[in-house]
Amino acid sequence: MANHKSALKRIRSNESKRLRNKYQHKTTRNAVRDLRAVEDKTEAESKLGSVISMIDKLAKNNIIHKNKASNLKSKLTKHVAAI
Repeated sequence: MANHKSALKRIRSNESKRLRNKYQHKTTRNAVRDLRAVEDKTEAESKLGSVISMIDKLAKNNIIHKNKASNLKSKLTKHVAAI
């Protein structure tokens, strides 16, 4: 157990950040899954922008690696174009 005030605060802040990151990551994964399930091209194109934005935010905050974000965006864009 931590003995210093600052270490106790760090434990609290790390836990809240971990939960926020987990929530954002899970929400983005669900959005990606929903986008892949869409059959209508116009609906998929409208959802693509918001999903790409979510992926960019994850990469900016180092929740996922920037290359993983790039690969996801590329594959989703190709998927939507192929519908």
